[in-house]
Parts: sequence; C-alpha cells; structure tokens
Amino acid sequence: MFRDLSVPAVSMGLLAAFVGYSASFAIVLAGLTAMGATGAQATTGLFFATLGMGICSIWLPAVTRIPAAVAWSTPGAAFLATTAILPGGFAEAVGALIYCAGLIVLTGLVPALGRIVAAIPKPIANALLAGVLLKLCLAPALALGSIPLLVLPVLIAWLAGLTWNRLAAMPFAVIAFIVVLFFAVDTSSSPLQNDGVWLPTFALTAPTFTVQSFFSVALPLYLVTMAGQNIPGFAVLELNGYSVERQPLIRKTGLVSLAFAPFGSIPVNMSAITAAMMAGDDAGRNPATRYWAAITSGIVYILLAFAAALITALASLAPLALITAVAGLALIPALVGSLSAAFTTPTQLEAPALTFLIAASGMTLFGISGAFWGVIVGAIIWVAKAIAHRLKA
Repeated sequence: MFRDLSVPAVSMGLLAAFVGYSASFAIVLAGLTAMGATGAQATTGLFFATLGMGICSIWLPAVTRIPAAVAWSTPGAAFLATTAILPGGFAEAVGALIYCAGLIVLTGLVPALGRIVAAIPKPIANALLAGVLLKLCLAPALALGSIPLLVLPVLIAWLAGLTWNRLAAMPFAVIAFIVVLFFAVDTSSSPLQNDGVWLPTFALTAPTFTVQSFFSVALPLYLVTMAGQNIPGFAVLELNGYSVERQPLIRKTGLVSLAFAPFGSIPVNMSAITAAMMAGDDAGRNPATRYWAAITSGIVYILLAFAAALITALASLAPLALITAVAGLALIPALVGSLSAAFTTPTQLEAPALTFLIAASGMTLFGISGAFWGVIVGAIIWVAKAIAHRLKA
C-alpha cells in the first residue's frame, strides 16, 4: 500500500476533506439542533458523525483499493433540519437514527431491498430530495431580510468563491462566517473562554423507539440518504472506470452508522462530490493509486472529529438565522440538480410535482411527515399515469 502513496493523492485528500467538512458541518448542526439536541448532544452527534466518516474513509479504500469516498448524509441532515421535532424530543430522534442505520445495514445484506429502493422512479426520488432541501435553501434569503449586515459578507464571499472555483464557494463562505463572528458578535460570555472547549464532552441519550419516528423520520431519512448520496456516489466511481461492489460498501457504511447512531450521529454513506475530486486525474495519473486520496481524507476527518466541541461552540455564538443561511448556501447546488432531474420526463410531471410540494410543505398526516406522504402520493400518480398511457397505446 505505502508504495502507492503519492503527493497528488495526499493533496487531493486534504482538499476534499476541507471542502467536504466546511461545506456541510453547519447542516449537520442545524439538523441535530432542530431535532431537539442540546449543545452537548449536538457536539456528541457531530463528533461521532465525523469519526464515522473518517473510519469508513480509511476502511473502505484500504479494502477495495478504489477512491471510495465517504461522507455523512448531508441531505439527511437537511431533512432533519426542516422536520418538526418529534413528541419524544431528541431521544425519539436518536431512535429514528438507529432505525435508519438498521435499514441501511439490511439493504447491504438483502439485495432485494436495494432493488426496491432503486425501483423508485428517479424523478420521484429527486423531487423528494428537492422538497427536503427547499426550506433550508430559503434560509439565506430570509436571513438577508432579518440580519443583512451579518449575512451580506458571507454571501459576497460565497459568490467570490463560486466565480473563482465552484469548490471554493463554501470554504470562502465559512471563512467569512468566522470573520463575522469575530468582528460582529459579542463573545464575552462565550463557551470558548472555557479551557476544556477543545475536548468533546459526551452527552449520551437513551433512545426512544416509536412507530411514528420510523415512518416520519427514519424511512424518509433512509430514502434521501440512498437516493441523494449512495446511488450518486456509486455512479461517480463507475463513471471514472472503477468496478464497484455496492452491497459490501452499503453494509460497511451501515454498520458504522448503526454503531454510532445511539450517540446521535447521522448516517454515513458514499459521497458524490468528494468522490469526483478523488477519482479524477488531479488525484494522480495512475487510477490504481488514487485510493490514497480517500484514506488521507479519512485521517483528516478523524482529526476534525476532536474539534467538534470547538466547532459547536463557535456555532453557538452566531444567530440561528446565520447558521441556517450558511447551511442553505451549501445545499443550493444539490437543490438545482435535484429539481432539474425531477422534471426530465415530459409525460410524468404531476407525480414529481406533487412529491416535491408535499415534501416541502412541512405537513403531517397521522403524525407522519410530508416526506413520507410525498413519496406515496407521487408513486401512486406515477403508476396510474403509466397504466393509463399503456391502455391508450
């Protein structure tokens, strides 16, 4: 293995880890907080989610010798950030995270379950993802109206990064966010004054398992993780010429997710964006050695896990609207991509439209969230129209 180590692979791994973490840590914190996590519980969840991402990013490439990039479920965290808090609070949310991780493991063990998920029409899956992302993507505009002096520097930095290099947009925005905190937010009573802020203090939560949390949170979280992360992640590797055995990779990420879910960690899964960075020529001329880029990113993620307390403390200084604005900026490319893919079938526009609208509405029926009902309604309309078209033919 060590003979395959190269400077381009290590450099790209470092860059991918920085881009991946800076682009989405705010989304993870927003998701955990929205589900009722305290500051200590959010720190614990962020620590174990980052640790799980790091472990898988080392384990999978070392075993497969391909740049199998792993990330936490960014669309899943966005879904949590826009979902109504469960009656049982964060304890019930932890139960839902365990349910979801169990479903991922089951998918890795039972190929038929993976085929069922893959059988969901892609426009429906993309419409679900777009509906989940929409509310958080509105946050930058809403924050601009309420705290313009704090949000404008972040927006300008994001735009500057975007015009220079698409991958630089979120790192620039995060740097601007830190500058805004330093100059515009009162830090006199900050937890950063505490010498122990550098070390995470774990707050464990006893999970509560309910039928409502399974259908309202766990199942939609599982679907957006599979449709929004795992399937595109595999596709990126295959497009770059790598042979991928999907079931073992799903099983391994599922097992790590299941091990860390009791601590409030969101699922980890295959990554598409960082995989595209680490599977290309920039990670080395020889495709057979690019797996070191993924391993390098995993080492960096494990180191970043120990900054969870510092990151949470920094985030706690900012107004919630500013945090959600940063998270929303990171999700705009995913929203654009999912909306574009949702309406690619001219004869099937109503089904994804209804899926999108119901998932985005925030409605609940029988205590179950709109994300679940959006898929059900969209699938019914899709099948009904498909049957009608066949009968007319």
